[in-house]
Amino acid sequence: MKKIFIIATLCVVLVGCKETVKQTDTNNETEVVPAEKSITATALISAKSNSAVSGTVTFTENNGIVIMNANLSGLTPGPHAIHIHENGDCSADDASSAGGHWNPTKEDHGAWEHKAFHKGDIGNLVADENGIATITKETDLWCISCEDETKNIVGKSIVVHKDIDDMKSQPSGNAGDRIGCGEIALENK
Repeated sequence: MKKIFIIATLCVVLVGCKETVKQTDTNNETEVVPAEKSITATALISAKSNSAVSGTVTFTENNGIVIMNANLSGLTPGPHAIHIHENGDCSADDASSAGGHWNPTKEDHGAWEHKAFHKGDIGNLVADENGIATITKETDLWCISCEDETKNIVGKSIVVHKDIDDMKSQPSGNAGDRIGCGEIALENK
């Protein structure tokens, strides 16, 4: 039994097997248990409202935590609102097909994790003098392709706005035109 445990442990440590090893104390037996797998969804941002915006927003979930990384270009220098919207449809020239902010819990619009806020209220990102902006967000309030519709972001869209989100105007922070949009889709592995 010790040989199996040692071999399985070496497999995990040296070659990154997709399983973890669990040794039970009662019978000194070894059990191989599937490891927690990460899952990824991506939104490819396309220009809307005659803008030049493009980029990628990637969501990775691991152990119940979703990390969002947005990398955008073609923006005017300065702050721009970024939100999750309720529909994964970016077909309209002005991205109106994406619907309103994703708000499954029916809260008022606001700043992320401050009193009332939509689960789609990501906030603002700031473009540099070259029109490039990045933002990272980490949360357990979202999930990727889970059964909880108050957390599942797949099938929604990411919308980038022309102006800053003031974090208080209802229902969407007075963020202006929608200048970029991309559907959040599960990546096929």
